[in-house]
Order: sequence, then structure tokens, then C-alpha cells
Amino acid sequence: MNHLRILVSRHSAFYSPLIGTIAGGFLRKEGLEATYGVLQPGQTSHAMISSGQADIIQSAVSSNWKPMERGVAGLPLHFAQINCRDGFFLVGRAGGFTWSVLLSGEVLADHALQPLAMLKYAARSNGVAWNDVRAADCGSPEEMDAAFRAGRGDYVHLQGPAAQQLEHDGVGKVLVSVGASMPAVAFSSLTASREFLETDVARAFVRAYTASRRWAREAPPADVAAAEAEFFPGVPPAALAATVERYQQLGCWEGGVEIQPELYEQSLNVFLDCGAISRRWAYEDVVVPPPV
Repeated sequence: MNHLRILVSRHSAFYSPLIGTIAGGFLRKEGLEATYGVLQPGQTSHAMISSGQADIIQSAVSSNWKPMERGVAGLPLHFAQINCRDGFFLVGRAGGFTWSVLLSGEVLADHALQPLAMLKYAARSNGVAWNDVRAADCGSPEEMDAAFRAGRGDYVHLQGPAAQQLEHDGVGKVLVSVGASMPAVAFSSLTASREFLETDVARAFVRAYTASRRWAREAPPADVAAAEAEFFPGVPPAALAATVERYQQLGCWEGGVEIQPELYEQSLNVFLDCGAISRRWAYEDVVVPPPV
């Protein structure tokens, strides 16, 4: 059986289509098995793939743009879409939400490049000037979660299932989806080397991934949560199922696995809007079709 080394930049139920290739048995049906891990501080998808330490990494088309601006060549290619909407939520201590309430409280915002760019864009799209928001950087998602549980901040900006677990634990309430508050984008994708994408193993993986993404989109949320439970120890089944259901409702796994040019262009719009990049980078320099 061929073995794949799969890494993710974040561990979240937002990436259920990828986790499901293992948890749902889709890789095994194609004669594949895989190890799954999370990029550690200091590791990059570019370095891990170019050094041969990983075959496939969950990333985002935007991860290529800053290195491209520095003149870095030989970057991994993005070949399949995972999510076509932002997967973060704002959790508050009380119900009721309009974007303007952010002006009167402290937001524990994820300060990683893409999550913060998307949050700023969503706020501005809903009439809130980001410079007027009191946004605190509390570190990693785990540190943000701990700070909110300890009483810091009025709102916290998290992916699922962390957001849904806060609600399950009675610590806060999921108020709004960032992804539902702005246009669809090429949010997260799968990346690999050109050499890997030319192999039969890559084609087998894409068959498995296509089936898994359809399953994550269409299966009952409780079934997806049950299959993935071992990937989320300590997360109550109800919170995990609620997360899957919310992502299904959001439509972030809709469509085929190809990265659509219009979604790529909208991601460029977001990054240009907040000044994170200085120019529009060509779709063909970052994206290739999935191997078939």
C-alpha cells in the first residue's frame, strides 16, 4: 500500500474533506494510507514539500503571494480546493450581533495573515472601519481560547470546532460566520510539488479526495463527526456535529475540487484591500488542475 505524508497548517473540522480521506476510508479504497500532522512553528509548506518531508499540505493560494513578492521560486502548486468560504466565527459573551458592536468591545482576533485579512474585509464590507476596532493579539488559537475562557475580551475569532465547543460549554455564543458575511473566496486548498502531481499516487489521491469532499458535504453531520471523532479528542460529539452542520450550511465544500479562477481573484481582492500584497499574481503561476 502506498503511503502519503499529509500535513495541515491548522487542525479544524473546517478541513473535514481532507481529514475524511483517512477517517472515511477513502484513501484505503484507492490502495493508499497516510500519516496526518500539523505544521509546527517555523515550518512552511514550501520548505516541507521542497525538502521531501511531505507529499500534500493543506494551505491556501495566498500562501504563495508573499514569497512570490520576495522573488522566491519553485513554490508548491495548488491543485484542489478545500473551502470556498472563510471558516472562522465570532463568539461573544451574549446573544445579538451587528458588526458595529465590535466598535464597543475588545476582539481577540486571529492575527495570522489570511484569517486577519478576511476578518478585516468582512468588517469593512459590513460598514465597520477596522482601524476603529480594538483587536487584541493573544497568540495561537489555543491561547485565544484560553484567554476568552479566562475572561479576556468581549469577542473571540475562532474556527470550528473551537467556536462551537465554547458554545457547548456555556462560555459564549457563536454570533456570526465571517464567511457568510463576505463573498466566496479560494480560502484553503491542497498543495504539492509538480513532480508529485505527475504520479499515479497523486491521481489516486484526487479520486479519494473527490469522494471524501462529496461525503463531507452530503452525509449527516453526526455521521461525519463520528468518523472523525478520533481526530478531535476531547471535543464533545454534539459540538463536532454542530460544527460539521454549520460548515455544510455555509456551503464551504460546494462545487468541484478545482480551484475556480473567480474565487482566486476574490482572494486577491481581499489581500489587496488590506495592503497585504502589492499586485495581482496570475492564477496560472499558483494553480494547476487536479491530476486526473
